[in-house]
Amino acid sequence: MVSDRAPIALGEWHPPGSSRSVPSRLVESGGQIAAQDETRANLAAADFGQLDIAARVGSIPRRVEFPDGSLFETTDNDAIDRLLTERGNVVHGFIHQLERFRPRLILVVAATIALGWAVYRFAVPALVEVAVMVTPPVVPQIMSASALKALDSGILDQTQLTAERQGRIREGFRSIANASSRGEAGYTLNFRKGGVVGPNAFALPDGTLIVTDELVDLAGDDTEMIVGVLAHEIGHVELKHSLRQVYRAAGVAGLIMMIGGDIGSGAEDVLVQGAGLVSLSYSRGAESAADRHSVELMLKAGRDPAAIARFFDLLEDKLDDHGDTSILSTHPGTPERRKAILDYAAELSAKAQ
Repeated sequence: MVSDRAPIALGEWHPPGSSRSVPSRLVESGGQIAAQDETRANLAAADFGQLDIAARVGSIPRRVEFPDGSLFETTDNDAIDRLLTERGNVVHGFIHQLERFRPRLILVVAATIALGWAVYRFAVPALVEVAVMVTPPVVPQIMSASALKALDSGILDQTQLTAERQGRIREGFRSIANASSRGEAGYTLNFRKGGVVGPNAFALPDGTLIVTDELVDLAGDDTEMIVGVLAHEIGHVELKHSLRQVYRAAGVAGLIMMIGGDIGSGAEDVLVQGAGLVSLSYSRGAESAADRHSVELMLKAGRDPAAIARFFDLLEDKLDDHGDTSILSTHPGTPERRKAILDYAAELSAKAQ
């Protein structure tokens, strides 16, 4: 069928299921909308209501799909808008309106950022507390077993401490473990050569504690100081800091995934495999709470409540750590921590008299 009417728009016609294109024009022919070639022969035709016309998004070429699957594509968006207007259809979609009116897009971006901040600031902490309350004991056990396996296979090595040195530390550890709310049965003390970890001690969510040979060597004959550090780690377990950090990391990962797409296996490593657990660090508030717990537990066990303060003396004197962040990656601290510990120990000792 041939039409002498002016074309609605010029563009390219694509046969069904083919990438081949034919220069064509879109016209109204015989009461239908048709795509015609250069000879004005119909390549495809259909009633207007049978056409699938893509919504306008900026200057992206528009597609008009015919019932047979063929496509007419044009960059003349205004012409397609006029066709839609003449037929009583809504011209612009929501996305195109945002693209055209940039101040509104800025408001949308700002609202998205504000929503993300609100979720991070309020929703994630609330969900973390709920998750901690409903977590069955088997979950921390699985996390801890996997984390310890990851540490032993790639970072830590067998301890080289003598049995006598280990025995003195274990004796002190038993006294504070018995004084804790979980009792001695709730904790397992492990010795490892730290390697790249260096002088460190840390606790896993199920009560597995690890102290490195390097920390013991750094402490020298001050076994009481090591026990004070272990009391600090017991504090992390009893206050469930590790579990909270795991769930917070998973919550932040989920927030990033919601905004930016798939984040890979990071969250799965933390929640299921436990490999990511060793890379998490505590907040300054959690460290301060564990410091106070060490003071309380040592005093309750009849030991030196200020022993852990000497640990920070060592960091400053022997390792030249005078900054706001400790040389131990899992124990961010400041020189003020030592003063806070001494003040709290003096306060509790005075009350006990």
